[in-house]
Amino acid sequence: MNRREFSVGTAAVVAAAGLGLPHLAWAQKKPEDGSDYKTLDKRVPVEAPAGKIEVVEFFWYSCPHCNAFEPQLEAWQKKLPADVVLRRVPVAFRDDFVPQQRLFYTLEALGKVDQMQLKVFNAIHVDKQPTAKEPEILAWAEKNGFDKAKFQEIYNSFAVSTKARKATQLQDAFKVEGVPALGIAGRWYTDGTMAGSMPKALQVTDYLIAEARKSK
Repeated sequence: MNRREFSVGTAAVVAAAGLGLPHLAWAQKKPEDGSDYKTLDKRVPVEAPAGKIEVVEFFWYSCPHCNAFEPQLEAWQKKLPADVVLRRVPVAFRDDFVPQQRLFYTLEALGKVDQMQLKVFNAIHVDKQPTAKEPEILAWAEKNGFDKAKFQEIYNSFAVSTKARKATQLQDAFKVEGVPALGIAGRWYTDGTMAGSMPKALQVTDYLIAEARKSK
């Protein structure tokens, strides 16, 4: 999903990039800076502990391409070496994205992201359950066994508001052009459009992880 345009035409282009159609095939060669990924002008602070390499996945729950990418990301995450940490960051290209940012950080505060991430995507993209506004999100939470009052308290807490604001600041620091996208070690950025597909973007990410490891 492109952050500047929400037209059907743009969505189709991004979808093609995510699926890795033949005309967008990425040659099996060393990834090139400025083509397959970009080096940030200014390093972005990371949250990973010292000695760890942080990979940030930027996503939006209502993005169909993020939904399609989620199983691939989870499979990739299971194979990560011990020195790599995956951090999920929900974007807010517009103010109406913020409720779903809060949803993610509420789940994180409850320690339920791993358990519920796919369920949120499925609710939106398979069950077509509205989750764009607070009452809809609370209805989803209650339906999935959460205590509604406790969920709402955390959802509207200062801590969750702060994390949502910082997530938007981080997406701007990485100059995220669309989602899904990946930030590596606070130094590099790639996405399906640059790499040719999201599977290829993961390959580029693996390459950049190795580069980051060299400079530890």
